[in-house]
Amino acid sequence: MLEEARMESEIVFSRKEQGAAIYGEIILNRPEKGNALTMPMLERLDSVVSEIESDRELRTVVIRARGRFFCTGGDIDAWGSLSPNNMGRDWILYGIRVFERLAALPQPVIAAVSGHALGGGLELALAADLRIAVKSAKFGSPEVTLGMISGWMGIRRLAENIGVARARHLTLLGAPITGAQALDWGLITALAEDADDLERQLNGWLERVCANAPGAMALTKGILASMHADLRQHHASAAAQALSTEDCAEGLRAFREKRKPVFLNR
Repeated sequence: MLEEARMESEIVFSRKEQGAAIYGEIILNRPEKGNALTMPMLERLDSVVSEIESDRELRTVVIRARGRFFCTGGDIDAWGSLSPNNMGRDWILYGIRVFERLAALPQPVIAAVSGHALGGGLELALAADLRIAVKSAKFGSPEVTLGMISGWMGIRRLAENIGVARARHLTLLGAPITGAQALDWGLITALAEDADDLERQLNGWLERVCANAPGAMALTKGILASMHADLRQHHASAAAQALSTEDCAEGLRAFREKRKPVFLNR
């Protein structure tokens, strides 16, 4: 029961009012760990998505976070010691399933990014239909600096959202970009000066979305989703292969020892 309550507190879901309409709010609430995702958090998010799917009153869904980071991705302690097979089957495929279910909700999903979105955190934001961020937020896919890859379909979603060339820039350099650059590239569609401005603009979006016809929005999302090919097995296999390399083991050791990794391409 205590474990269940703790997971509840790390992924908080509530129903909120916007005028006469109701929307859902998902909050990542693990700020002391950069809102890094664990398997219980993914399972809780999966459960929340199931709850939203069956709630026809909800007009839209907002996903946001507490603390300095929106989300720093998958917690290294959660996946760093997995076997390659378990990495692909349990961590990658399950995470893809949860994010795809979030993206496939009939309601528009809005990511309100009040802090840095890195690695799996960027992948989570990419699962949303609309993204707004504060100017101070940074966006990045640093997995290659650990000898890993962006495994929860982030590479594909980046290419679809900002183009292949810019996806290469983010995923191969492993360096983050600023909120202003993310806006210029189309990774986000609105930029806020600060937290107060974020709330003001978000409320404007909520007002508009909640006034739209739910059925028409769901059908529109379905048409847009038809462009996605099923690459889950490919991503899972590639992530498992990356985890099996000596370079990934070195990347994880270096991260824990707070030093720069030395990659030997093996």
